[in-house]
Amino acid sequence: MFLENNKHKGWIEVICGSMFSGKTEELIRRMKRAQFANLKVEIFKPSIDVRYSEEEVVSHDANAIQSTPVESAQNILLLASDVDVVGIDEAQFFDDGIIEVCRKLADSGIRVIVAGLDMDYMGTPFGPMPALMATAEYVTKVHAICVRCGDLAHHSHRLTADDKQVLLGAQDTYQPICRHCFNELRNK
Repeated sequence: MFLENNKHKGWIEVICGSMFSGKTEELIRRMKRAQFANLKVEIFKPSIDVRYSEEEVVSHDANAIQSTPVESAQNILLLASDVDVVGIDEAQFFDDGIIEVCRKLADSGIRVIVAGLDMDYMGTPFGPMPALMATAEYVTKVHAICVRCGDLAHHSHRLTADDKQVLLGAQDTYQPICRHCFNELRNK
C-alpha cells in the first residue's frame, strides 16, 4: 500500500484557524508547490463538504485543486498509495480515526498536510484538531480579520440560530471575529 523503502522521512503539518483565515488557501498553495516539485500528491476532503464543489477543494477566494471526497478517514489509507504528499482539508469533520491515519501516513514516509478549524462556533476545540496539532511536527495558525473591529480574528461567529456543531456555510452563515467581540456577543 505505501512505499516500502521510502527514503524520505514523513511528517505532519497542521494549518488551523477560524473561518475565512486562509486555511484552505494555504493547503492549496503547499500542495501546488509539491506538484511543481514533481512530487506525487493526493488531496482528500470529507464527502459532506459540497459547498463549492463535490470533487475539488475550493477556498473562499475560489482557488481550487482536484481532490477525492471520502466518507471516513480510513478510506484515505486505502486510496493514498504511491504518493509523496497527502493533503486533507476540513479535518475537523472527520472522527478521531483521522489522527491514526495521519500517523500511519507520516510513519510510512509521507508528508501529510492537514487543514481545519481549531475551534467550533462556540469557541471550543473542534473534533480531532487538538490531537492532530499535538501530533504534528509543524502547526501553522492563520488568522482572519474581525469584521466588527478590524483586529486579528480567531473565532468563527455563527450568524444563524442553529445549534448543531457541524453546519456547513460561508459568509452567509459565519463571520470571523476577535476574542473581544466574541465575548461581547456571548454576554448579550
